[in-house]
Amino acid sequence: MRDDEIRRSLVEANPWWRAVGGADPLAWATHHRLLRDRAAHDLGYRSTVLSDLSAGPLGDALVILSGPRRIGKSVALLDLAVSLCARPDLDVRQVIHLPCDGMRDRDLRRALTLARDLTASVDRDGAVRRVWLFDEITGVSGWTSVIKAARDGTSLGDDTVVATGSRWTDADDAIRNLLAGRAGTGNERRVRHLLPMSFGDYVRRTRPDLPCPSPVPPASLQDESNRRELEALGIAIDDYDLAWQAYLTCGGFPRAVAEHTRDGTVSESYLRDLAAWLQGDVDPEAPPDSVPHLIAELARRGSSPLNAADTSRALGYRSPQSFDLRIRRLIQSFAAVECPRRGDNGRPIHGSQSKVYLVDPLLAWLPSRLRAGLPEPDFTQLTEAAIGVSLARLIDVLDEGRWAANDTIGYVRTASGNEVDFGPVGVPSMAGPLKSVPIESKWVESGWRADAKVVEGKYSAGIVATKSVLNLEHPSWAIPAPIVALLLDANPGST
Repeated sequence: MRDDEIRRSLVEANPWWRAVGGADPLAWATHHRLLRDRAAHDLGYRSTVLSDLSAGPLGDALVILSGPRRIGKSVALLDLAVSLCARPDLDVRQVIHLPCDGMRDRDLRRALTLARDLTASVDRDGAVRRVWLFDEITGVSGWTSVIKAARDGTSLGDDTVVATGSRWTDADDAIRNLLAGRAGTGNERRVRHLLPMSFGDYVRRTRPDLPCPSPVPPASLQDESNRRELEALGIAIDDYDLAWQAYLTCGGFPRAVAEHTRDGTVSESYLRDLAAWLQGDVDPEAPPDSVPHLIAELARRGSSPLNAADTSRALGYRSPQSFDLRIRRLIQSFAAVECPRRGDNGRPIHGSQSKVYLVDPLLAWLPSRLRAGLPEPDFTQLTEAAIGVSLARLIDVLDEGRWAANDTIGYVRTASGNEVDFGPVGVPSMAGPLKSVPIESKWVESGWRADAKVVEGKYSAGIVATKSVLNLEHPSWAIPAPIVALLLDANPGST
């Protein structure tokens, strides 16, 4: 890109720079295309994933925000820009928004220089800290090297940097290249993920009269202090069940939730948007029906460890390695999370088969909605996946970097060959490292004690996530799955 092209892109991406000399610093927000388009599918949900960066003095924080495409990372950056532009103590020229789609590393390097030059007037009384908002920077090959060099050798090292991306690959290991040894001056969370709305988010937006229990650390799920609150929720079990089934039908992508709430279904056009994202990130050179068949097979096998050779043959791939490659891409694109087998020490057992859960229930519906003849997903398997994702999200919030390192959940096999869906894993707490409470997911209305005995035989106690059974009178507690998901809510502050 030429300098004039980069400068023009910067000016267009930062309309608030025009608000000098007393002009309204927020006038741009009314007309911005992305914010305007959101209004057509808006239930008022706002993620708080970047909200801490909008207040307080500017520092040298570096925050990496990842998540699937179509989730709203670009909008989250613009929401942060709105909050910053509204601050009377900041000059709007301190906020620099840089869309990185189509850039190469040299374009990014040059954009850093040109952006500082375009906002040089804000430095009239000395160097002033800036907030840099890099959108979809992970699409730029070598971006970590560019940002690292600028952080080490220029004023960018004193500024706040927020970088978003939709892929997390081993080649661009931002944790190693950018964050190791660079804690900064604040206590900010450096690696963050913007994922689809949790069940708690969904309930707060669509069923505000339904009470949400207080979130509980995964090591404290069975504490006696939770008993009274759980017993009080028994009167609303049917309401939770209906809300859970609706959530498992529409998922948590904000637009999908809005469409389902308004129309009773998610539009085919949005489903095709999601399918196009997966096709481009997971299997770009294959026919359009390849990803729906892959997703359908994963949804069908979702509650069992995946045999790569068997699944590869069922899908018609040339080799198990072809299947493994697509699974890695799904995970790197934040469309799936791995649930490996773990030993009694909580560590993954290398060489064993893993389960793979889709990150959002709506993804499991893409095959049947878009390809005739492909099966609808099973609610039992959707429930297990949703509980697993809820637990994985919470573990990552408690222990930064666990999601990116693929080190959150895991299943355990008993001596008799049975499985516990989510075995104990180490989690931090105020009292030091603890183990999470084991959880077995069984979407049943009766007969849960057989599964509870498997958990009790292995761990003496635990949680069985049921469809509608609430029973706290045994060593293992039966708690309806939607209530378990609410207890594991990692984002109780989302509005």
